[in-house]
Amino acid sequence: FHFRLFPLREHGMNCHARPLTCQEIQAFKKSKEVMQRFVRAYQLMLRFYGIILINKETGELRRAENWAERFQNLNRFSHNNLRITRILKCLGEMGYEHYQVHLVEFFLTETLVEETLPNVKRSALDYFLFTIRSKWDRRELVYYAWQHFRPQSSFVWGPHNKLLKYR
Repeated sequence: FHFRLFPLREHGMNCHARPLTCQEIQAFKKSKEVMQRFVRAYQLMLRFYGIILINKETGELRRAENWAERFQNLNRFSHNNLRITRILKCLGEMGYEHYQVHLVEFFLTETLVEETLPNVKRSALDYFLFTIRSKWDRRELVYYAWQHFRPQSSFVWGPHNKLLKYR
């Protein structure tokens, strides 16, 4: 069997890797060692992308010192966006929804506010946002994206009439 670093309950690009079962997910969640390894793998990938997990409890993130160089890589190679989507989905499967929220918010900030990742913007809006399991958290992030998207009239990820009344 081929296992992935961030396994899902769906087929991915690797035809040899089989999808996870619900029983396997539950077994992973019960193993402290597996969950610690999972967080270490997440931290490893974040560092590759130029991001640091600064709080393991909350999932809070910040740019790494080498962020400019790593962000160039993210902007240049769009296959990273597929990996990030996979990581986000896996975070949700493994019970790390709060990590998902921080990672999506990080990418929305870097793409819409800081404008450091222009080539990641569409993936952040089209895919990353919609990996968020919590409807409330997803609404918050859609609102955040809408607030920072320019021109706001071209925002298509939520109904403008509801976004105007949100809060």
